[in-house]
Amino acid sequence: MTSVDVDWGEQGLARLLGRVDAVAIVDVLSFSTCVSVAADRDIVLHPAATSRDGADIARRLGARLAKRRAEAGPDDISLSPASLRRAATGGTVVLPSPNGSTLSAIASGRRGIAVFAGCLRNRRAVAAALAGFAKVGVLAAGERWPDHSLRPAIEDWLGAGAIIDALTAASPTAEAELARAAFRAARSDLSRLMLESLSGQELAAENHAGDVAVAAELEASDRIPRLIGGAYRTQTGS
Repeated sequence: MTSVDVDWGEQGLARLLGRVDAVAIVDVLSFSTCVSVAADRDIVLHPAATSRDGADIARRLGARLAKRRAEAGPDDISLSPASLRRAATGGTVVLPSPNGSTLSAIASGRRGIAVFAGCLRNRRAVAAALAGFAKVGVLAAGERWPDHSLRPAIEDWLGAGAIIDALTAASPTAEAELARAAFRAARSDLSRLMLESLSGQELAAENHAGDVAVAAELEASDRIPRLIGGAYRTQTGS
């Protein structure tokens, strides 16, 4: 039986990487949702911790570099799931972000551990992939306070709980049980709760409420984004 644990942010990732065979990084608003939409469109997505790192990777690969949301035009790709939904299929995109992308970059350096991008859209597909491992972790990425410390984000806790809920044959830790219970309690009202969350309000204030709607599309994708060779690619089968 698969054992499943859950934790928060960079420190939590370090703890999980020391004890699991696979980890799902959950950054619902918006990195993991972007990865899920990219997988639906057969786009290979390279995470980057910073814009400078992203520019270097894009230049080396000849890939398209995502812009900051505030700087992106209607034809640009950014940390907006809606922008990736409008993008042409195929190709390679480099997507910097301070949370999910940064955590992905950290996890990619740990050999022998499978890394997936999980969210509400792909929760069953990612859970099916995790079920093939003995010890798995689900990481709620969280956001950042102005001093760069971790700001817990309910959308990531709900996303983590959604994946744990889909691991029906798993043995959860107490923390994983609570994340699962939170998702089950919120499932019928995900869109409203996410839009009224601190992260959702921030996006709505920047005219990106549509990104919250995409992120709330429960089980909309059966694609499994796995970090392979420094990029999220669609894994075939679980």
